[in-house]
Amino acid sequence: MSTEHLLANLGLPYSRPATPGAHSNAQVGWIGLGQMGYYMARNLAKRATPPGSQHLPLKVWNRSIEKAEKLQEQLGKELIAIAKNIEEIVLTCDVVITNLANDDVVREVYEQCARYLRLSPPVKNKIFVETSTILPRLSGELDTLVSRLAHCHYISSPVFGRPNVADKAQLLIVMAGEYRSKKEVAYLLVPSVGRKVIDLGENVEKAPTFKLLGNSMILGAVEVIAEAFTLGDKAGIEAGRINELIGEILPAPGLMGYADRMTRDHYDGVDGFSLDGGIKDASHIRHLTAKYNSPMPIIDVAHQHLVTARAIHAAQKEEGTQSLDVLDWTALIAGSRVAAGLDPFHSRKDKAVVEEA
Repeated sequence: MSTEHLLANLGLPYSRPATPGAHSNAQVGWIGLGQMGYYMARNLAKRATPPGSQHLPLKVWNRSIEKAEKLQEQLGKELIAIAKNIEEIVLTCDVVITNLANDDVVREVYEQCARYLRLSPPVKNKIFVETSTILPRLSGELDTLVSRLAHCHYISSPVFGRPNVADKAQLLIVMAGEYRSKKEVAYLLVPSVGRKVIDLGENVEKAPTFKLLGNSMILGAVEVIAEAFTLGDKAGIEAGRINELIGEILPAPGLMGYADRMTRDHYDGVDGFSLDGGIKDASHIRHLTAKYNSPMPIIDVAHQHLVTARAIHAAQKEEGTQSLDVLDWTALIAGSRVAAGLDPFHSRKDKAVVEEA
């Protein structure tokens, strides 16, 4: 089999780095062990080792140390080392990967990293890999910040997939940035963390733009499905039947997973994609539509419904009547259900139409 076919099977658009496995024995650091980051870091720590070599334990840091301790307990000290602070990660690691909650946290962490490296400039190459979903403009700012530091490179690398996909190391990885660094990172992350890399070139703003385009398709589809479930409820069509139809005409695993949640009124965000994360992404998409004068009306509606769901949930928390602490973004169905005169989160409550036997 040719090298090109081997690369294609591995899901990598690059030849191997000039020094094969250059980072196989490097110190890799991970910042951020949230819903996605925990699984990604765990899988990276367990990555396969080339014959005759071994990799150092993954060094991790999280604001709440409990997550880091849980990961270390799960994998052992041979695979996970807990850093005392961000400074230790930055100064001792050759590759630093971040997966964080929002743009403000990302900016704060990278500014800290830059401060430490100005005081202790690195003497060899150091790669920063940002995997969160952020505004493209921020990615450009981070590239400027990191590139001004000696021997430092920045790779924008958002990922597609929910936590259950991250758990299975089946994420779709997008990359943009300096070519040689992308090759190093790609061979580090595939197949340990994801199944494939899509290369968006050297402009680091392209990768987060691409990620937001993908999320716009997913969010738009989730909104349409939510509206269909609501109309079906009003018309007396059983949710299970609608779910069956979605499997027949829209058989995408991700969409079927979201449809299944709506069918079961299962809106727990602990094991899904949080409502706040959905609002953040919808806001970022709307920012792009305004910047490029390219309207996406369905995203405007989805954003309104996400905010409606959060408002209802907040009111329930104040009353002490909420059943969940964190909502999944499929809870946006509350917007169309309330507009249709139905209970926001319970499709089996107060049926508008009696279904025929």
